[in-house]
Amino acid sequence: MRVALLLLLVLAACQKNPLRVTRSPCPAVAIPYHVGQLTRFDPPESRNADAIDFVAQIVNIESVCTPTDARVATDIRFEVTAVRRASADPALPARDVVLPLFVSLVQGGNVLVAKQATAVRVSFPQGALRGRGTGAARSELARAVVTPPPEVVARLSRERKPTDPDALVDPMSDPVVRAAIRATSFEVLLGFQLDDASLAYNVAR
Repeated sequence: MRVALLLLLVLAACQKNPLRVTRSPCPAVAIPYHVGQLTRFDPPESRNADAIDFVAQIVNIESVCTPTDARVATDIRFEVTAVRRASADPALPARDVVLPLFVSLVQGGNVLVAKQATAVRVSFPQGALRGRGTGAARSELARAVVTPPPEVVARLSRERKPTDPDALVDPMSDPVVRAAIRATSFEVLLGFQLDDASLAYNVAR
């Protein structure tokens, strides 16, 4: 009896479609290339390694998405860590630096919907080479803008039989379907607000 029950459970599990993907309305959260790190120099015009004042980077990004019937809210928390240059004085003084950041909402991978400037204060304790700060951001979207049209959802979720003429045709190969999914896909991008010289330095590293 136990063997028969186990066999039934295995067969039931095998009946699930392993190719079915559930699309989340929540935006992806990411750091674009070359803006996740910030290097400050002293003097500012120098780009020599021995002139590096400190190097900061964005780490430990966490996001909590709360979708409802009306809205999709995403709360983001992150840390900024930094390492400063060692000094001839072993008793490094305590120091705070305020670093500019941006939070952008992008639609379809290339359309900038909104951008907000913010900042994070990084604190170096006395005698410490490493400093740390925390930041937060929030994104809110209407549920309607992240929901594909009903006809597109129907095409994507329709179960096809092997004998159907389009059984082997991926619905995403249709430009109309692909465009609809792209238009309802969003990303939250987080990074340092860099000037041209700082961005060029990051690209060249």
